[in-house]
Amino acid sequence: MDRINRILIHPEYKQAMNKNFKAERKRIFCKHGIEHQLDVARIAYIMALEQGLHFSKEVIYAASLLHDIGRYLEYEGKLSHEEGSVLLGKDILIDSGFSQEETGLILDGIKSHRTKDSDPKSFQGIIYMADKMSRNCFECNSRELCNWTEDKKNKGINI
Repeated sequence: MDRINRILIHPEYKQAMNKNFKAERKRIFCKHGIEHQLDVARIAYIMALEQGLHFSKEVIYAASLLHDIGRYLEYEGKLSHEEGSVLLGKDILIDSGFSQEETGLILDGIKSHRTKDSDPKSFQGIIYMADKMSRNCFECNSRELCNWTEDKKNKGINI
């Protein structure tokens, strides 16, 4: 997991996470900090193992750590957060030692992490599902204020 630790200390990653934190400081639901990223990583890794998918732990964790780093760009009205995350993530992945093939797979997962139609046995599909499953809507104090429609909210444990 050396490359994952390189992501965590990468100056651009730290700067993006700080900007996200500041942008979401007053947000009362669904923040996108390290806790969310690690939940997505753990869920995606379990899903991959259960389905017999052969994605490395580092590739899954890299996509999970980077999938929302462009959130602040969306709040600023510059790009969708998945586009911003792809843009920011590419150099971080290269600097952290991921191959061109791994980088492409990770960036595809980031780009489509909000795409419901992804094949559930694909890399994009497990990142999408893990992102959604990581939300504990059933215990959220701000559930009534949430902008997710009722059919999107997690109403219980669904792993």
